[in-house]
This record gives sequence, C-alpha cells and structure tokens, in this order.
Amino acid sequence: MTRADYISALPAPETLPSFPRRLSVLGSTGSIGTSALAVAAEHPESFRIVALAGGRNITGLAGQAAQFRPDYLCVLDEGLAAALAGLLPTGYSPRILSGPEGYETLAALDEADVVLSSVVGAAGLRPTLAAVRAGKIVALANKEALVLAGELIREACRQSGGVILPVDSEHNALFQALAGHANHGLRRIILTASGGPFRGKDAAFLERVTPQQALAHPTWSMGAKISIDSATLMNKGLEVIEAYQLYGLEPGRIEVVVHPQSIVHSLVEYEDGSMLAHLGPPDMRIPIAYCLGWPERLPLQLEPLDLAKAGTLTFEQPDLTTFPCLRLAFEALNPETGSQAARIALNAANEEAVALFLDEAIPFGAIPRLCEKAMDSIAATTGSTLDLPAILDIDAETRHKVREWADTL
Repeated sequence: MTRADYISALPAPETLPSFPRRLSVLGSTGSIGTSALAVAAEHPESFRIVALAGGRNITGLAGQAAQFRPDYLCVLDEGLAAALAGLLPTGYSPRILSGPEGYETLAALDEADVVLSSVVGAAGLRPTLAAVRAGKIVALANKEALVLAGELIREACRQSGGVILPVDSEHNALFQALAGHANHGLRRIILTASGGPFRGKDAAFLERVTPQQALAHPTWSMGAKISIDSATLMNKGLEVIEAYQLYGLEPGRIEVVVHPQSIVHSLVEYEDGSMLAHLGPPDMRIPIAYCLGWPERLPLQLEPLDLAKAGTLTFEQPDLTTFPCLRLAFEALNPETGSQAARIALNAANEEAVALFLDEAIPFGAIPRLCEKAMDSIAATTGSTLDLPAILDIDAETRHKVREWADTL
C-alpha cells in the first residue's frame, strides 16, 4: 500500500521522536488506557507519561497519577477536578484540567510526542482531531473518530503532518500486513470477528439476553460499551467503516469473516492469491506496544502463542440476518445506500441504544432496530465533507431521537 492511500503520511524512522517518548494518554482508566500504562511500566526507559485523562474514575486516575507523576491530569468536570486534587499524594501538584477543552489541551500538548486516544465513543472525536491538527503521532483506539469524521482527519493529517497509528487489533494487524507492499497488488482486506458471546444463537434468544450475558465476551477482556458492540457485531461494522477511512479502499474490497478463536487478527489478500495474516494471543498490549514504539517492536512479558495448543482455527461467514448491525454498517458505507450523515447517525444511535440496554431500559434486539430507524430518518447529504459543527449537530439530534423512540418501545 502506498503512503498516499493510507490516511496519513508515514514519516521516515530517523525523523520520529527518540526514546524515551513522552505520552499523553486520553482515557487512561479504561481498558486500553490501563493496558497502555502497563506497557509503559514494563518499559520505563522508553516512555515518560506527561498527561493522563481519566473521565469520571478519579480513584483510578489518582492511583495512576501517583505511580507515573504526570504534569497534567484531566477529568470531565470541575467538581471531579476538585475531588481528584484531594486524592493526590502530598507534594505532588500537577495541573488538573476538566471538560472537553481540557481533553483537547492534553491532546495538543507541546510536551507530548505521542497521544493515545482511547476515549470511548464519539466523545473521542474532538481530542483526536486536536491531536492531529497539532501534528502529533496519534495511537488511535477510538474508531468512532474515523466513523464520524474520517475525511476531516485525513485532511488534517495532510495539513499538519500528523500521523495515525491504529491500535484496534484488527487494524493494527492490517497495518503490519500491508507494510512494504504496493497498493496495486492488493485485492482485498479481511477483518476477523470473534462472533461474540451469542454466535450461533437465533433472534428469539437474543431478545431475552441480559446485559450480564452480553458483557461476557468469550476471548477478549474489554470495556462495557465495546463488549456490547462485539455481541451485536456493531463493533465489526464500525471497524469496516474505520478500515475504509484508514486505508482508502473501496467498500467492496473490505470483508468480514467470523473467527471464534481470535488468533488471526486480520488478513490481506494480494492479486497473486497469496494472503498475509497477523496472528497472536488476544491481548491488547501487543498492538498498543507496536503503536507506542513504532517502528520498533518492544518485548512484552506475555505467554507466547502455542499453535499446537491453539489447535484448529476456523472461519465462517457472519450471520447478517441475526446480527443486522454489521449489515447496517455496510449499508451506511455504500455510496448508493449510505452517506457520512448515515454513518454519524448509526454511531450515535448505537451509543445511545447500548447505554439504554445496559440500563435495562430496552431489550438487546432493540439496539439494531433503533440504529436502522436512525439511519432511515437522517436526511441525505450530498457534496462536500461535513464540517465539525455539522457532525456534532447530527450526532446530538440522533441521540435525542433515539431516547424519544426508546420511550415508545
């Protein structure tokens, strides 16, 4: 794949920040953030944490801050900031910011070489865009930023020299399998999906599942929202859109197969019929470390993958009838049936529906129904790429509608 096709130019290794690299971690108390800090702790000679943003989890953030002593911290509001200050060790007085503006400040810090963007959902768009506009290396674990505004981020990378490195295990696998190969020899990319906890179940069963059942992923340890997305296959749908934005491929050259063992993280197929696959244990520290240390590979204290012990690896077609969220994502991406506005509406509706399901306000099967209704209701848009205010307006309007529709279910 040529550099022009990828979402950002990839700088020559000699121009990259030297070690120890200075990290700003957005979403530090979530699953990805804690794994990233585990990588940093394993390699103290390679990384210095300069900023941490931890949302509402001030207890967890205070513990991280005490360990890494960053100069900056950020939480969601001023009340949490005041409470966080009272939890910090005596003699340690970082600057504590709050709100969306605080996140954007931490994303664009002069002191940061690499920004890990792992804020969950659409809330990660603004800080991701701020980091790119500041010319940062962005280890991107927030797929929603590309789903909503991939075109804006691509243009921002072009203007600023910002770099996107994909943390999602599937896209990190593709990134590695595409390295050093020309785009003209590429036939298609294949994203693998575990199938989630309800693989093989029927629609009637899905109507009765509880949040506890949906959160029990068979192979990955993840946060609540992404676990539900995996159960509906929406996570894979969002990754299809993310792949389109990252790699500049036509939607027809992006496919999904279900691979329950979660050993093959994705594949690329070339025109000569050969396939390159990325294999590894299902541990997010691997793609995180690859991005933070890129292009160097950092050793990790993980149990090596034993292929003989793993045994048979299987692959199957996804069931788009029982799990319509994946179908909706393909439709939102298809230029004949979708649009950028449809993708924004799909993501917003899904985030609201997942929250409602976790609150036991709607059944599991209502998640795709609300998403489809949101896509059908959105006005078609034509012409140029939507700007940030327009994106945020569609996002907010869709969330409001979904809440109203949920009350009538």
